[in-house]
Amino acid sequence: MNKVSLLGMAAAIALLSGCASVPMSEKGMVETAKTFPTPEPGTAGVYVFRNSFVGKALKKDIWIDGECLGESADKVFFYTTVPGDREHTFSTESEFSPNDLKVQTESGRNYFIQQSIRMGVFVGGAKLDVVPEAEGRRQVAGLKMARKGTCSR
Repeated sequence: MNKVSLLGMAAAIALLSGCASVPMSEKGMVETAKTFPTPEPGTAGVYVFRNSFVGKALKKDIWIDGECLGESADKVFFYTTVPGDREHTFSTESEFSPNDLKVQTESGRNYFIQQSIRMGVFVGGAKLDVVPEAEGRRQVAGLKMARKGTCSR
């Protein structure tokens, strides 16, 4: 390998292994969210979280039905409620275009959506997946809660 290739790889590793930060929620809100309350009638609870080794330096916007939920970073989660008994579109930034995940929600249930970062051609991309409730609770319990409503665009 030549020196230019090694330098490029070192820069990419440094970029993807640093840490990004986002505004955090107040302690009381975090404690309440981590009790995993049953949502109010007519609503569903949504936890969107990120806990991955790859892309620690990257922040990625997350939207629900076109509205900004917030900008994610590693080891953070968001909690919000949405109208239940309907389909919602969860979106995240990726390398070339948003990645969408459609979820049919039921009133009174909590949903756990994991955002993961993967290496891209130019920058890291992101995707969203629904995870089982037990796994989501376990992961969210060890994360910090980000403040909603701040996206990069």
